[in-house]
Amino acid sequence: MNREVIATGKTVDEALEKAYEQLGVSREEAQFEIIDLPKKGFLGLGASPAKVRVYVEQSKAQCAVEYLQSIFHGMGLDQVQIDVEESENCAKITLNGEGLGVLIGRRGETLDALQYLAGLAANRLEGEYYRIVVDSGNYREKREKTLEKLAKKLSGQVARTGRSVTLEPMNPYERRVIHATIQGMEGVTSSSIGEEPSRRVVISSTNPVKKPYRREEGSEHGGRGRSRGGRGGRGGRGGRGGYEKRQPKEKYVPQDVTPNRTKVEVEDDNKPLYSKIEID
Repeated sequence: MNREVIATGKTVDEALEKAYEQLGVSREEAQFEIIDLPKKGFLGLGASPAKVRVYVEQSKAQCAVEYLQSIFHGMGLDQVQIDVEESENCAKITLNGEGLGVLIGRRGETLDALQYLAGLAANRLEGEYYRIVVDSGNYREKREKTLEKLAKKLSGQVARTGRSVTLEPMNPYERRVIHATIQGMEGVTSSSIGEEPSRRVVISSTNPVKKPYRREEGSEHGGRGRSRGGRGGRGGRGGRGGYEKRQPKEKYVPQDVTPNRTKVEVEDDNKPLYSKIEID
């Protein structure tokens, strides 16, 4: 919103001078409106002073700059230089100076937060939406080139394999860079999934690889086209129409192979473990 002051004085000029002093601006920097002219009255009765409203119109870019300056002052970064480049419905604010790494943050997260808050401050003023872009040096240009390179590399991989690739969470600006890069490439497409702040870009192939057909196994469920009984030419198994019932193996009985030794009797499995002992 605009900065304004309402002041009074014996004359209009006196009221204006008071208002300019309170705003800290010169006549050229402000505009004014006369609310009431001074009245002398009759015999000193009914007299009233002059009343004026002096205001300074702020552009939205200036409002964003003042907001950032207040943040930097609180962080002890008064040496940060702020340059503004305005265009239609947009302003690019570039930060310059030393030790700006703290204002960039991990993968530009702090810089994105400053840009978002500065945009909110600017758009409190009346009028159409005004876009604010905050950059530190040429960080965004470097980051954009890195994202474009990444998008091309992964797109080539997706086009070759036909398998989709999901990228790490990105902010809206970075996702737009990825989408714009992939839009001009053949054989791939992109989309976004998830919710903020974990929203991700998915790069997919427009010609995905088809999975090879695989026959189901398992004769008990009819998955195979033939049963085991069909193997007529293997080792005489052709007569079996299914599983052959196995015959129980004969119990092994030790033979008397040592001379002058008593033959070992085979224990009957049905006898009790302990038997009655006869005493003569």
